[in-house]
Amino acid sequence: MEKIKIGIVGLGGISQISHLPILSKMDDVEISAVCDSEISKCKSISQKYNVKRYFTDVDKMLEECEDVSAIIVATQTSVHKDIAKKCLEAGKDILIEKPIARNYKEAKIIVDTAAKMKKKIMVGMNNRFRNDMMLQRTFTKAGEIGEIFYVKAGWIKPKSSDQKWMLQKVLSGGGVFLDNGIAMLDIGLWILGFPEIKKVSAVNYYHSTKSVEDSSIVIVNFKNKATLTVEVSWGIQREGELFYCNAYGTEGSSSINPFRIFKKMEDQLFNITPKKLEMPANPFKKSYEYELKNFIGALKGNNDLISGGKDALKVMQIADAVYRSAKSGKEIIFK
Repeated sequence: MEKIKIGIVGLGGISQISHLPILSKMDDVEISAVCDSEISKCKSISQKYNVKRYFTDVDKMLEECEDVSAIIVATQTSVHKDIAKKCLEAGKDILIEKPIARNYKEAKIIVDTAAKMKKKIMVGMNNRFRNDMMLQRTFTKAGEIGEIFYVKAGWIKPKSSDQKWMLQKVLSGGGVFLDNGIAMLDIGLWILGFPEIKKVSAVNYYHSTKSVEDSSIVIVNFKNKATLTVEVSWGIQREGELFYCNAYGTEGSSSINPFRIFKKMEDQLFNITPKKLEMPANPFKKSYEYELKNFIGALKGNNDLISGGKDALKVMQIADAVYRSAKSGKEIIFK
């Protein structure tokens, strides 16, 4: 079996927790090169995963690794645009961690470059690949709960990383909304089928932060009269983590974590959740496994990408409106 050769740029938490251990166990993949600004990290990881080449400079990696088919970009957000553009122009397909960029303008440069070079681009929206989210999408897309008019999604948890750059707007692009809210916005839009946007209204809070928001409440209205709400926070005072996505339709409703589906039949509401549902012990880890399998499958021509650049641009268009609305205190109207 000919292996797909992969390079990884950025060896922080998500690469070490997810990308490296998962890819190293895939029979049809070879981690061919790694790159990070810290030489000690490059050396230790290349030894641990038997990676033959390591670099501290992306340009040198691209110059010396013509055999690498695709690159995973898992750096801090401020350099996503430049690194992704270089990788695409070097003829590499890419998987880029969320958010794709700090704003819509940067995201469009990446997506336009991919189109120009005719290369694949996947954005790491791993929550689409959770077992419960995939089940919910299957049921809702099949029309089991009728026409969906309201999706309510949220994620309340600590910061994804303790790295200082996450709290510096110039580097991260934003706070909890770009960290967690972007993922909830994405799955909400995915469940709704990415309808045309009508208006966006948002409120951001800075209770324990200065440069970026630590809580964000967002309402998105669509031209088909559907509504999406997103609430995310690093600091809401409650016990434990909260992750949810509830969809309400004209004939029923569905929710995840745990997965449930209710359907109205003859004026009564019935629980039609399949009784024998096997959920993984660690849905977070499993979602990355499915995500990477989708990416590798697309590189081999076996399947389409589930989370591509076109969707990412729509997500970032709303993200920009979220920050404009929160700053101005006014709703943003889309023409």
